[in-house]
Amino acid sequence: MKKQLLTLAILCSTMALQAQTLTVVATGLKNDKGEVQFSLYNKEGTIPDKTLSKYYKMKRVAITGTTAKAVFKDLPDGRYAVSVFHDENNNGKIDKGLIMPKEGVGLSNYKSINFFNLPNFKKASFLLNQDRELKVGVIYL
Repeated sequence: MKKQLLTLAILCSTMALQAQTLTVVATGLKNDKGEVQFSLYNKEGTIPDKTLSKYYKMKRVAITGTTAKAVFKDLPDGRYAVSVFHDENNNGKIDKGLIMPKEGVGLSNYKSINFFNLPNFKKASFLLNQDRELKVGVIYL
């Protein structure tokens, strides 16, 4: 019995060592109205997420000046992608014109978004195997 408890304790401590913290900072916000929604994805095919429902984890945070920050804790090692959107009117959805968003959006590994550079998980994803801070620029189209 003692041997089993010791084995369990070792397994639990090893698993705890593999949990990572990801800090995401949204930069370039044009004002401090509303909130910023940070969505974390961990599977191929989840981006683009037009309905904001395919995420692994999500946080909504207040804006400070021209930035907002979200912290995701206890993440297992793996590939992740982050999307952010500036929900200026706090309605929980990305308001659009004819096709493109009226509110600011951003993705990990993307500096621009257009018809020739549409978002996908493969391009937006990154390996998380240690604590990391990631900056995502908000783009207003």
